[in-house]
Amino acid sequence: MRTPQEVERGLSAPDTLGLETRVEIRKAAIQLLEDMPEGTGRLVIDLGRTRQVDSAGLGALMLIQRAAAERRQSVVLRNPTEEIRFLLVLTKLYDLFHIEMGDD
Repeated sequence: MRTPQEVERGLSAPDTLGLETRVEIRKAAIQLLEDMPEGTGRLVIDLGRTRQVDSAGLGALMLIQRAAAERRQSVVLRNPTEEIRFLLVLTKLYDLFHIEMGDD
């Protein structure tokens, strides 16, 4: 459960999270993280419209999570498809993120 004073920033992932979109989403996410006070807040990446993720997209998510961890912030993946969740489990990245489905 979040506290009222916790800062949250949101970002919508593209339809395809991969080689062509990895730099754009990584830069946008890191900018949002840097706009929050260090040690507080969470970045919510909405994957609701994302239908395809490749290894470059997973790499971008991992770099975003690493940047957040360095700042003592968290990353939430909201509404990932079953396929994306399976891919995160398969690559052992699932436990690095908070996963939210629907209106959790």
